[in-house]
Amino acid sequence: MASQLENEESLDLLLARQPVFNKSQDVVAYLLLYRGAGGELPAELNDHLATSSVILNTYASICQQGEVRHLPCYIKVTDSTLMSEQFPELPKEHFVLEILGHSKITPEFVERVAELSQLGYRLALSDFEPSERFMPLLKHIHVLKLDVQRFGIDGLEKIVTDLKPYNLELLADKVETKEEFRKCYELGFSLFQGYFLSKPEPIKGKKLSSSKVLLLQLMLELQSPHASAASVEQIVINDPLLTYRILRVVNSAAFNMQREIQSLSHAITLLGFDQIRKWVSLFLVSDTADKPEELTRIMLVRGRMSEIIGEMTGLDQPISAFITGLFSQLDVLLDMQMTDLLSQVPLQDEIKAALLDKSGQLGKILNEVELYEAGDFDNLGKLLETRFYETAYRHSLSWSQQVMQTLYSND
Repeated sequence: MASQLENEESLDLLLARQPVFNKSQDVVAYLLLYRGAGGELPAELNDHLATSSVILNTYASICQQGEVRHLPCYIKVTDSTLMSEQFPELPKEHFVLEILGHSKITPEFVERVAELSQLGYRLALSDFEPSERFMPLLKHIHVLKLDVQRFGIDGLEKIVTDLKPYNLELLADKVETKEEFRKCYELGFSLFQGYFLSKPEPIKGKKLSSSKVLLLQLMLELQSPHASAASVEQIVINDPLLTYRILRVVNSAAFNMQREIQSLSHAITLLGFDQIRKWVSLFLVSDTADKPEELTRIMLVRGRMSEIIGEMTGLDQPISAFITGLFSQLDVLLDMQMTDLLSQVPLQDEIKAALLDKSGQLGKILNEVELYEAGDFDNLGKLLETRFYETAYRHSLSWSQQVMQTLYSND
């Protein structure tokens, strides 16, 4: 894996993405989080944004309902970038320029914002507060971000009312719970950012469905040292749909095997137990139709990035890191407390410990992945050379897209 990442195009910066949701909790854009190798926004970023296909084809690319789409990306711009005569020629349909609330709002600054708006750029304003200094900008921007944690729901109500004459699209930022999402929705917000999607709403006494139990029985068998293709087959054949999906996976373009499949046990032998473990895990997290696709997408990225870090740090069983990252949001997906869920899931003790309190090597890897995902680059523990983090993350984004296409085609 190290040699594979060495050959990836380097962006010379750390770059992650966070979703922007609409009222239906579908992803409609991504916020790019970035930091240069030296800790500051590098000048090279302008060239990457304007000319590199990597950002548009990976960070802006998404598989929704089986189809690949490109979504716009919010990109934070400093005063110096905004006012620069060398302002990059960004593709207007792919980027939303996010103006920072601590900008020095001079008449020249307002004039520049108005000029960019007239040129067709879509503009957002973050860190807004209800004061006179922001008012000159409101007639030139399109999206206004309001910090839910700063103002509180009660404080937002008056602000939203006062902003109605401007006909702005309102984005609720730092939405931390489903209840906050619902209240912001009722106030008239149409866009949402924050970690509300990653917070479980446990249903008391909830038990796993029979299909989930079967998948977990299969996982338990796959962890047995005495497991064989025949013993795995005996569990799989109890579910015709699961049998069909595994056969479809073997025949998918992802494996490109030019061999005739003679039986289910033959298919299991061709895939190998590591691949079967991975796909059983993927089926487990993808069979929840009432949850937003982005949740599955986050789990896939975490699983693959954890696996890559596990491989590159010499972990004996990188598949354990994959399962740890993938299952880190299983409580959210299934609306169960993690402790209750793990009591019903046949996982290795080290995986359970990592999921419960991030202990052990698997816990360290999961913590690194979550820090990177959040754009908290300064607190990375440096399990890898810094340059490998972005390429590992980018590889995981591409991989998750391919998997979601395959999962969708197997439904």
